[in-house]
Amino acid sequence: MRIEDVKEQDFLGHVKFDANGLIPAIIQDAGSSQVLMLAYMNEEALRRSLASGRTWFFSRSRQRLWLKGETSGNSQEIEEIFYDCDADTLLVKVRQEGVACHEGNFSCFHYPLEDQPKPDYGRIVDTLFAVIKERQAGRPEGSYTASLFSAGLDKILKKIGEEAAEVIIAAKGGQREEVVYEAGDLAYHLLVLLAEQGLGPEDVRQELARRRK
Repeated sequence: MRIEDVKEQDFLGHVKFDANGLIPAIIQDAGSSQVLMLAYMNEEALRRSLASGRTWFFSRSRQRLWLKGETSGNSQEIEEIFYDCDADTLLVKVRQEGVACHEGNFSCFHYPLEDQPKPDYGRIVDTLFAVIKERQAGRPEGSYTASLFSAGLDKILKKIGEEAAEVIIAAKGGQREEVVYEAGDLAYHLLVLLAEQGLGPEDVRQELARRRK
């Protein structure tokens, strides 16, 4: 059914959450039918998804809710949502803004089983920066990245300060996964700042190369 036709209580009354209060959600591109990702929702994430029309999930590793595109700008607008015949799995058809995968690919499912290629991590920063530049130029509605550029330099600098503090807190707590997650947020906001200043990753690479003894 289309998201605008969903009655929250009726829908929640049909689906079955597991023993941990979660239900898997398969995210599919509404236009091409390509499967984009698999994530989990708890009841609150599903409520927020139904209310906002954007995908919310529950992170099992961080034990908290998260909005898709909250920091990357790669948001998902829900067009249709279904549950399967056992009512224990969701299929969510979305309009994907940007890419779904944190590695910079449109879909998380981009590794064929027979090849098992290693991800080209060296290109991730450049791929992400290209998306950031697109958001800067186009300022699409609903894009978190575009909203940062529209808010201006002070907002971007404030976010960098906040994310740097989050990295410090995570490191002091000795939480390795949390350090990686927060460092990713910090790196993303630094890339936004570079774009705002008319710079890019290549400028930083050149500076690091200059410092090499």
